[in-house]
Formats: sequence, C-alpha cells, structure tokens
Amino acid sequence: MSKQLDFYFDFGSPTAYLAHKRLLQLRQRYDLEITYIPMLLGGVFKATDNVSPVTIPAKGAYMATHDLPRFCERYGVTLNFNPFFPIKTLPLMRGAIAAQRMGCFDRYLDVVYDAMWQQEENMGDMAVIARVLGDAGLDTHTLLELSQDPEIKQALIDNTEAAVARGTFGAPTMYMGDEMFFGQDRLDFVEERLQGG
Repeated sequence: MSKQLDFYFDFGSPTAYLAHKRLLQLRQRYDLEITYIPMLLGGVFKATDNVSPVTIPAKGAYMATHDLPRFCERYGVTLNFNPFFPIKTLPLMRGAIAAQRMGCFDRYLDVVYDAMWQQEENMGDMAVIARVLGDAGLDTHTLLELSQDPEIKQALIDNTEAAVARGTFGAPTMYMGDEMFFGQDRLDFVEERLQGG
C-alpha cells in the first residue's frame, strides 16, 4: 500500500526546491504518493509571526555558503542561488493551482522550479514567466489567464489558511497522516517512515 505525503510549498523557498528534488528521488525508491499543495509563504509567515531565515544575516549567509551546498551534494542536485531573491511568487503560486486544474502541473512544477533555482531566471517578472512557460511548451496564455480567475485566487488563500490551521509555519512542510515534518533537512525521517519505521 502506498504511503501518502502532503507537500506544502512555495517556489520562493530554496529549501522547498531541494525537498521537491529529494522527494522525487524517494518516490522512485518507495511506494510514495505526493500531493503537492501550493501555498503563499508570505501569508504563512504573516499568520504565524515567522520570518524567512535569510532575513537574519548570519543565518542567511550560513545557509547559502554551507547548509544548502551540503544538501545539494548529498542529493546530487544543482541549486544556483537566484540573484533576484527574494522573488514575489504570488503569480507563480496561482499559476500552480491553474496548472493543477489544467492537468499540466507536473510539467509546470519542474519548469518553474528549475527556472528559479537552476537557471537563475527572474521569476517575479511576468514577461520572464511567460517566456519560460512558453519555451517549455506550456499553454502560457491559458495558464496566466486562469491564474487570474477569482476561484483560483481564493483556492490559494484557502490552501494557505488550511496550511496554517494544520500547523504549518514555513516551507517546505510535509505531512504523513498527522505527523508533520518541517524542512528539507528532515527528509531522513520521512524516508524512515517509508521504510516502515
């Protein structure tokens, strides 16, 4: 029987990017089903009085020069810290929900994450977003149009509020049943659960 994991994410988090890449590796090894739940990290921070770790200079420097590179090496994943960081991800997160409705979410997820954290694109610029999605063969016009639908906007609000209600205070946050795992550096515990521990 497959294990279910809910993955709350925002494209603006480099650690959520690493978690996504690692979860794809785990899914190849284990009977794992991942449910991706787009949320707005800024809304989560506001609701929980939390802040991004990079707002603390020493912590941000440590993450960028030590912590993230170590996990990239461990996972065999490329991460180039985006020079436009922090990026306003509201259009991207609405686009994620639109992509879920259109049935192209997996492709959208990979394209946006790679553009943000490998290709160093300015994914806060709508013209860049349109170019990146178009170059990937996605239906850019429909995606961007649907992302402005009031129902999509409300769905992102609902996801964010539900994440906070569930105990989420940052990204990435994962749940297996009622058990919460915060941060890509907790994926060893997720793998233990997948192994039956």
